[in-house]
Amino acid sequence: MISAPIGIPSAWTHRVRLLTFACSFVLAVCAILQGWLVINDETVEAALRLAGRSAAEASDEAPGLVAQFRAVLAYYAAGNSLGMLALRGAAWTFWATLLINLTQVAGPLGLIPAHVYRAAFHHYGPAGLLPTVVLSGGALALSVTLISRIIPLREIWADLRAAGMKG
Repeated sequence: MISAPIGIPSAWTHRVRLLTFACSFVLAVCAILQGWLVINDETVEAALRLAGRSAAEASDEAPGLVAQFRAVLAYYAAGNSLGMLALRGAAWTFWATLLINLTQVAGPLGLIPAHVYRAAFHHYGPAGLLPTVVLSGGALALSVTLISRIIPLREIWADLRAAGMKG
C-alpha cells in the first residue's frame, strides 16, 4: 500500500469514492436549485418581514441578501463539484469533500435564520424545504461516512503526527 503524507489510501476505497461522487453530484444540484429557484427576492422579502422588518425595509434589503445567499450557495455548488473528482482517487479530494460537507451542515444549525425556512415553506410548501433537507442531511451523512472511514486507521494519525513534527 502506498502511503502519502496525510494520505488516506486504505480509507479511500473505490466504493467510498463512488459514494462521494454520487453524493457530491446530488448536493451540487441541490445547491443550485436552492440558490436559484427557492432563494429569490420574494422569499427573502417574506423572511425579512417575518423577522420584523417593514415592507419597505424588506424590499430594500432583499436584493443584497439574495446576492449573498447565492454567493454562498455557488461556493457550495463549486465545493461539491470538487467532490465529484473523488473518482480520480486523489487524497486532497477526500479532505476537500469533508471540509465542504462539514461546513454545509451548519446551515440549519443557526447559520441560516429560521425565517428563511418559514418563508420558503410559505411560498413553495414542502418542496421549498426539500433542497435544504437534502443538502444538510446529505452533507451530514457523507461527513459521518468519511469520518467513520478514517477513525480506525492508525496510519493516518501517524502521518499527521509525523507531519506535525516536521513542520
